Amino acid sequence: MRLTEIRIKLLLSTRDKLRAFASITLEDALVLRDVKIIEGQKGLFVAMPSRKLCDRCPACAGKNHMRARFCNDCGARLFEGRGDMDDRGRPRLYADVCHPINQDARDNVQRMVLRAYEEEFARSREAGYVAQSFDDLDYDYLEENAQHEAR
Repeated sequence: MRLTEIRIKLLLSTRDKLRAFASITLEDALVLRDVKIIEGQKGLFVAMPSRKLCDRCPACAGKNHMRARFCNDCGARLFEGRGDMDDRGRPRLYADVCHPINQDARDNVQRMVLRAYEEEFARSREAGYVAQSFDDLDYDYLEENAQHEAR
């Protein structure tokens, strides 16, 4: 698998652990967006695009996120501890939309994305830095929210 382009959107002013988003082009044929670069306890890591897991209300069949205590549609109380558990015994709240098939592929993607992140971060420290264009994506709201929270 050949990663033909990696674009990084730095989130320099956020206070949480999310450091950047990446957009990866595979073989000049497929774009993978919303790859997250996160600061973890053991350093930076790459998280694949994911979606929140939902289940259905037993009373009305309305869709609700796994952390919801009451149904969004009918207000019925939802049971605690519903859904699958992860390897650490915690409820699974998200599922990857796409992911590497094996550890070697994951390591390769992570190494290349983190290298691109480090290069973009270094460029951001230089005078006259201009961020990569992400006109087709809407990440500006993250920067605006972080600046608003800092006030």
